[in-house]
Amino acid sequence: MIDRTGLAEFLRRRREALQPEDVGLPRGPRRRTGGLRREEVAALCHMSADYYARLERERGPHPSEQMIASIAQGLHLSRIERDHLFRLAGHRPPTPGTAVEHISPGMLRVLDRLVDTPAEIVSELGETLRQNALGVALTGDTTRFTGPARSIVHRWFTDPATRALYAPEDHTFLSRMFASGAREIVTLRGPDSRAARLAGGLLAASDEFRALWDAHEVGIRPDDVKRFIHPELGRLELNCQTLIDPGESHYLHVFTAVPGSESYDKLRLLEVIGAAGLTGLTS
Repeated sequence: MIDRTGLAEFLRRRREALQPEDVGLPRGPRRRTGGLRREEVAALCHMSADYYARLERERGPHPSEQMIASIAQGLHLSRIERDHLFRLAGHRPPTPGTAVEHISPGMLRVLDRLVDTPAEIVSELGETLRQNALGVALTGDTTRFTGPARSIVHRWFTDPATRALYAPEDHTFLSRMFASGAREIVTLRGPDSRAARLAGGLLAASDEFRALWDAHEVGIRPDDVKRFIHPELGRLELNCQTLIDPGESHYLHVFTAVPGSESYDKLRLLEVIGAAGLTGLTS
């Protein structure tokens, strides 16, 4: 049963505790509110300001699990705080290993501060959970996909447009790497896991994946340098640094270039071009 008073009070206190810089927003010279405004939180949670305001006023409909998960992410709640919010709303908290969407506040804070280089947060299945603006400019909006296509592993073996973003000489290695990683995650998570369902779908859909799966390769890791083919800028050779959140099985990928290199200059151009050059890949 929903605890409307407890829910309203908890939402107000968490909103008041957040500062604009905590969530990547500008403070502005005329701010009087101690924490975030309701409309700012609503935007972060991808809901209307009126809906959010009614929750803080102990009114409105019973929020769904999906809505509560969105609020938890928008308010940058920890896992314990997220679970508390679920219980206040009358829902059972997500069980470990099922809530791939909830990004830890620390990981979000790091991403929010990366404004001059491409970066993204992905799940263990290669599902893009969040990108910064330059990340979108580099590879397109990969958060837009739904179903199995959310995983780059699925798209790699089923969507030629995904391969077009990477240098052709790397395709064979990347195919082996994705199949190897999928087998490792299936073994880790078990036959009833999301990973197993992803692999099962690919076994039915891709002869290439099926052949690589049968090879039983594991332990293939990415090269230090990733070679992208951008539709406007052409070839970029970027180093990928990875920050791991083991509690959520999330990975923050940060793409950088060697100063003075051609790719370094192209990253500066990427800030100017933005995502305009990738409209064909995100339509």
